[in-house]
Amino acid sequence: MAHRTRLVWDDGFTAYNFGPGHPMGPTRLALTTRLLDDLGVLEHVEVVSPAIASDELLTTVHEADYVAAVRAASLDPRSATGRWGLGTEDDPAFEGMHEASARIVQGTVDLCDAVWRGEIDHGVNYCGGLHHAMATHASGFCIYNDIAVGIQRLLDSGAERVAYVDIDVHHGDGVERIFWNDPRVLTISVHESGRALFPGTGWPGDIGGPDARGTAVNVALPPGTGDSDWLRAIESVVPQLVSAFTPDVLVTQHGCDSHSQDPLAHLSISLDAQRRAHEFLHRLAHDHAHGKWVALGGGGYELIQVVPRSWAHLTAIAAHAPVPCATPVPQSWRDHVLESFGVEAPTMMGDLAEKDLPIWVRPWETGHNPDRAADAAILATRQAVFPLHGLDAWFE
Repeated sequence: MAHRTRLVWDDGFTAYNFGPGHPMGPTRLALTTRLLDDLGVLEHVEVVSPAIASDELLTTVHEADYVAAVRAASLDPRSATGRWGLGTEDDPAFEGMHEASARIVQGTVDLCDAVWRGEIDHGVNYCGGLHHAMATHASGFCIYNDIAVGIQRLLDSGAERVAYVDIDVHHGDGVERIFWNDPRVLTISVHESGRALFPGTGWPGDIGGPDARGTAVNVALPPGTGDSDWLRAIESVVPQLVSAFTPDVLVTQHGCDSHSQDPLAHLSISLDAQRRAHEFLHRLAHDHAHGKWVALGGGGYELIQVVPRSWAHLTAIAAHAPVPCATPVPQSWRDHVLESFGVEAPTMMGDLAEKDLPIWVRPWETGHNPDRAADAAILATRQAVFPLHGLDAWFE
């Protein structure tokens, strides 16, 4: 029987490499794929290797002058001086940058095409999810916005409505900005408050442009938010809005930098909670988007302890071959990590002890406490956008 889930991967994706010492090391991608192989998950997916996106495709979202600037910096990295966001500390130019970035875009677009045509149900590209890139410049480790190009392709192919849900710890600002005034695209971002974290945006009152009020949705959670409140935020905002929006396709971004060990953020989320969020979004696609789901990677800077396990869970769930958190990490993978990096790898696919499970999440319908920071953040979002979708949250 043909695989109904497709995974974008080959070793060439490690060429998206900002150099030694940069937080976004490509090691995380190779380790994720090796872990999937050792777990046996790759047997349940079709692995595909995309070409390099054409300028014609890139410029459906990005300005032509910016693409030309990326090409120039890709040929001569020393020429990048900070203009266009290239040559900065966050986005240093590197040789082959255009080709590496454009392949990620093509991978996401190919998945969108295949899902839309019904060739597959689900597509996964954990090399993608580069949600900070703007139409005119690079930002936050992101050169081209593969998500936005993929969504635009869906719209151009006939999709009337696309829902995008972003659970990266950072606000999904690039995707939101590109579709700010497009009522066909619902963007929902659940992230750590911009008061504490890059990019400093994504407030409850940011609800879309004049022709698309209510289609930009932001839940800005306080630093230190843990599993229960994080999952409560997702489950108290996302399904209600996606259901009301009735999308043709669900596109999701699964940055795993919300984890307690991530060095660049301040939330306190476990692998077990991230896996539950992956499962939740998978179920959402089946419930409200005809099963059409494109799942992407994103941030995640604990390259060994966190990223491979989180995205292995995501891929396994998309393949309908989920791996329980109680599953031991394969010894072969742990040996590889020790030999290659000199560190001890995790022993289990989850973080939490049995006594701490299941994670208890209080449904919003049971009430809320406005003096509790996470509840206040959720309430602010619901009050800002729910009425615009016929969901009355004003008097909660």
